[in-house]
Amino acid sequence: MASRVLILVEGDTTGTGLLYVQAARRLGLHPITLSADPSQYDYEAVCVDTANLDALIRECSYLGATYDIAGITSSLEDYYATVGKLCRHFDLPGPNPESIERCCDKPAQRQLLAEAGVPVPAFRVAANAAEAESAAAEIGMPVVLKPAVGAGSKGVRLCRNADEVAEHTTYLLGGKHKWRSSPRILVGEFAQGPQYSIETMGNEVIGIAAADFGPPPHFVLRQFTFPEAFTDEEHSRIAGIALGCMRALGVGWGPMNIE
Repeated sequence: MASRVLILVEGDTTGTGLLYVQAARRLGLHPITLSADPSQYDYEAVCVDTANLDALIRECSYLGATYDIAGITSSLEDYYATVGKLCRHFDLPGPNPESIERCCDKPAQRQLLAEAGVPVPAFRVAANAAEAESAAAEIGMPVVLKPAVGAGSKGVRLCRNADEVAEHTTYLLGGKHKWRSSPRILVGEFAQGPQYSIETMGNEVIGIAAADFGPPPHFVLRQFTFPEAFTDEEHSRIAGIALGCMRALGVGWGPMNIE
């Protein structure tokens, strides 16, 4: 009988990625990571261009000839749409890749949420400095500037006046920021207030935490308070907005995080 394997597409070696490996082993699965740099892992890893979907399909097909593939996943957000495409190709449970791609494109995500009646801050998309300055003037200071595609608060800054908008736009478009797609800037209204992080599994809210950030202008996460003390009404309202976001974006398979 062929061994059952869990295929991972890249992953960090000390944090969440290692937890995936440990969980796979507890379930009796053999973890194999597909990586452009397999030397960084101290367990079985296969060298493959993880930016090339066809190459990943070929490698998974090769592994499938020897092993029983129980699933394909990744601990890294950057590869989750690719994971969805692989799962679809091999008829395995997984996320909808189109939905994941919509989530990663912040202007597209906000447009879908607004159309579904979910409250979102005012926003504009800018491709150059003039458009960014015009958008900031229309929305009103202060504004938040961030890459249209990205994660982890990279390149995110609060701009309180036109000079700061010009300065950060120059930083983002001047070659210092590493873009994951064609350069576009999201200029957004600065919505002040508490921030919450909602964890879901499938279509069920399993926890809500309060997020604490360092001082502006950069939004660096310092800590979560979990569980946060809510009234039943507050918990129900926050959970309802989170589930409304998921419905609007067409997600609901596996774990999700909504902020």
